[in-house]
Amino acid sequence: MSVDKLITQNFRNLKAQTLTFHSDINFILGNNGSGKSSLLEAIFYLGHGKSFRTNKIDSLANYNSESFVISIKSHTSKQLGIAKNTLTGSTEIKLNGEKLNRLSELAINFAVQIITPESFKLFFGGPKERRRFFDLGMFHVKHQFSNYWREFSKVLKQRNACLRNPTQYQMLGYWTDKFCELSENIAGERTLYLVNLKEELLLWLKILLPELSDDIHLQYLQGWNQKKTLKDILDTNSIREKELGYTTSGAHKFDIRFTIGKLAIENILSRGQQKLFLLALTLAQAKLIEDVKRVKPILLIDDIGAELDFNSRTAFSLAIKRLDCQIIISAIAKDVLEPIIPSDNNYKMFHVEHGEILEITG
Repeated sequence: MSVDKLITQNFRNLKAQTLTFHSDINFILGNNGSGKSSLLEAIFYLGHGKSFRTNKIDSLANYNSESFVISIKSHTSKQLGIAKNTLTGSTEIKLNGEKLNRLSELAINFAVQIITPESFKLFFGGPKERRRFFDLGMFHVKHQFSNYWREFSKVLKQRNACLRNPTQYQMLGYWTDKFCELSENIAGERTLYLVNLKEELLLWLKILLPELSDDIHLQYLQGWNQKKTLKDILDTNSIREKELGYTTSGAHKFDIRFTIGKLAIENILSRGQQKLFLLALTLAQAKLIEDVKRVKPILLIDDIGAELDFNSRTAFSLAIKRLDCQIIISAIAKDVLEPIIPSDNNYKMFHVEHGEILEITG
């Protein structure tokens, strides 16, 4: 699904307005602080229920407001919207006018991925950042994953409660068995997904980082020692887990390592090469989402000029021609976009200043 119209009210510094986007590629120009990132943030928030810039909900509303609204109309005429009260924390989610109980019900229709100058956290931000990235792909590509994960989260919560309360130790064996079963199911799903992602990633690396495409590897760490059963590991660590009050091994602890030889790629690649790898990884995941024909992915790229020279941006322009998704790219100046702008004029361009967004024509 792609965004046809975007409506924002009281979000960040954006003025209340309705924007009409191109179904393929859109460019957003403006100085720092003008509202470029806020525009991408609004679309991201609708797809994820959170910001990619801050954990402080109250900072998302306009300075003189306690609530904000983000709504889109898709090219298939679906209407999706979120209204958030930053004072009370209450959220109202709607699809085609009907209220929804969970954000995941909305996200099924809306697959949003983003690359920003902060995306390097995928390397440096710890396993949590990588889990968040890959589970987004799992959610859209492996249709049963969200059900597995919802049940797993409930069982993990119950097991942790048992570990913290000695009066519930008699139930620990039951929840441990359930936890192990679900961890193994999720690990199996992730393993299959990573096989497909590795194959797809190689194709994009050959476009964006051809000189290193055969040397970069993804290593999947399932969340416990693969040479032992999870049940044996949990039994061995039982005393320690009771002291800590939480489960130390399982599907919630999985990680992905990106390596060249035995070294992490962030210790070898330049900053520009790291960004090209992030682009290849994101495009690979978007292609897997596209292939299941469940939703049309939306790719947001904030500040395309950062870390990428002319040749890198030219390689990126060749890459995106192979992907059927809607792309929204921000930049400070138009000259940065020149290698990417389609020659057939099949795009839209906007300028942002003081939160007001105007389409550039002619």
